[in-house]
Amino acid sequence: MSTPFPFTAVVGQDDLRLALLLNAVSPAVGGVLVRGEKGTAKSTAVRALSVLLPAVAVVPECRFSCDPAAPDPACPDGPHERGAGAERPARMVELPVGASEDRLVGALDIERALSEGVKAFEPGLLADAHRGILYVDEVNLLHDHLVDLLLDAAAMGASYVEREGVSVRHASKFLLVGTMNPEEGELRPQLLDRFGLTVEVAASREPDQRVEVVRRRLAHDDDPAGFAARWADEEAAVRARIVAARELLPSVRLGDGALRQIAATCAAFEVDGMRADIVMARTATALAAWAGRTEVLAEDVRQAALLALPHRRRRNPFDAPGLDEDKLDETLEEFGGSDDENPDPDPDPGPDGPGGGGGQPPSEGPGGGDTGARPEAGESGEPQPSGAGAGEQRPARAAEPFRTKALSVPGIGEGAAGRRSRARTEHGRTTGARRPRGALTKLHLAATVQAAAPHQRARGRSGRGLVVRRDDLRQATREGREGNLVLFVVDASGSMAARQRMGAVKGAVLSLLLDAYQRRDKVGLVTFRGSAAEVALPPTSSVDAAAVRLESLPTGGRTPLAAGLLRAHDVLRVERLRDSARRPLVVVVTDGRATGGPEPVALAGRAARLFAAEGVASVVVDCESGPVRLGLAGRLAAELGGSAVTLDELRADSIAGLVRDVQGTSRRAA
Repeated sequence: MSTPFPFTAVVGQDDLRLALLLNAVSPAVGGVLVRGEKGTAKSTAVRALSVLLPAVAVVPECRFSCDPAAPDPACPDGPHERGAGAERPARMVELPVGASEDRLVGALDIERALSEGVKAFEPGLLADAHRGILYVDEVNLLHDHLVDLLLDAAAMGASYVEREGVSVRHASKFLLVGTMNPEEGELRPQLLDRFGLTVEVAASREPDQRVEVVRRRLAHDDDPAGFAARWADEEAAVRARIVAARELLPSVRLGDGALRQIAATCAAFEVDGMRADIVMARTATALAAWAGRTEVLAEDVRQAALLALPHRRRRNPFDAPGLDEDKLDETLEEFGGSDDENPDPDPDPGPDGPGGGGGQPPSEGPGGGDTGARPEAGESGEPQPSGAGAGEQRPARAAEPFRTKALSVPGIGEGAAGRRSRARTEHGRTTGARRPRGALTKLHLAATVQAAAPHQRARGRSGRGLVVRRDDLRQATREGREGNLVLFVVDASGSMAARQRMGAVKGAVLSLLLDAYQRRDKVGLVTFRGSAAEVALPPTSSVDAAAVRLESLPTGGRTPLAAGLLRAHDVLRVERLRDSARRPLVVVVTDGRATGGPEPVALAGRAARLFAAEGVASVVVDCESGPVRLGLAGRLAAELGGSAVTLDELRADSIAGLVRDVQGTSRRAA
């Protein structure tokens, strides 16, 4: 077994270490979501924490890690007698991104359940993680239904497995830690809210700190055991402090003054629901215990707000997480007042202060640096596409986004779960049954019984039970919704900017991006102007990145429409090799003009017919304006085998007809 990097040797990343330690002191805080770029010690810190957790006493031979002092009365391996148990280290269980539902929650032996009436249950990762850490790397890439399952288990402290009337319940209390790179896509706001705390991490820009990161990393890789031995005293001190804080936690008093500050802070930042108030209260209490105090102070409330509120105040997907600290301080001061419960205005905050991470050296961590706000993507400007030519204009600001209804791809797909187009999925409405391919995940009971019934006499059935063989089992086929690849092909030429239309165009694309975020799509962005086209953003799950690229999009030059369509066709071809199940929807945003090069209109028509020949669903957003219109976008839509819609018609009130047009046109093309 490899020796993990010591937690106390992680350089810096104070907020990350503090958030992890607070959850170690009080798992009721609700876990940690760690957001940051790659190589910032996210995984290193999480794996290192598991070594610091105190050993747990378990009932021998119990697969669900029951506490011998208070065994779970509903444990599937029970009942257990109270008494002495065996000690083992706390576990850290990793949930792979590609894990199945059965691997997460466990699986029942359906064949034995039907034929013998016994609950033959194979525990999953939620059982393994009980009384330990459940770590999900790249949690934003995990399927939504798996995220729902593990967050429900974290909230209830138990996991329920239901299979056609047969159910198993077992305890599942764990410290939930998720890490993610926001560039690869965001979590839904509903899921963000289920994580107790969140921290932003970024690599340090200080050369001395980066040098120390590399020095410690190389020292550990050369001699892991020797490096860990050099940090053994610091590790033992933090481990002892966690134990002491856990013992002190029940004695910590959360006074009315602190509660008023918590409630006022959540109200001031317009946080939805009451979960934030509860998490802040638990976090402030854990902070006091970590600092060795029995009273919650205003500084605990402030630190709790910085950890618990940033991810809850996002009003839309394009808002960056964060908190206005000046506003926070004003709120705390306004609702602080004199409080008899906190008579000492400047008490000792503990050995390292509530924000110091306790017991760690004051330096930066492996691959990581300060935890300040990350600069916005595109802050230094985007590379300009080739052939921009003269007359380039400064990027126009996008108009206010508006609500749209879904554009859907016709037919039934089999892509990743989402919320746009019809698809065969693991979750959804049951539409039929088939023989299972591999492990059975969703039993179709009626079809299974129907398959087994004719063979009962031949199988010698004599009792009440049904004699079921594996060949009788039937998998339920279900229909739900899938996410698609929405590829935007945006005209950024001079003709688009001539009448100051680019702001409205960007507002329309931003609105469709918001819709794509809500429907769990991948998005891509191709732009064309001057004499060439550019892939401004390869297909990605990060709608935020697409919005940033769109905002910085310059305009000017000729209109190489054919080049834009051909580049989009290449993007789809490559993406089809990577993810053949995800169906595309091409949204071309243009006035339909084509200039530059020999026969630009004819060449654009030939490029458009490539999409029609492959049956790719497409929509042309007609940006032409003015009293005299040439109708070029409509002709382009006909060549694509799709439909055209004006910017005004793109709004929610008018888009329903467009959906019917897209579906009808695609059916005729098929």
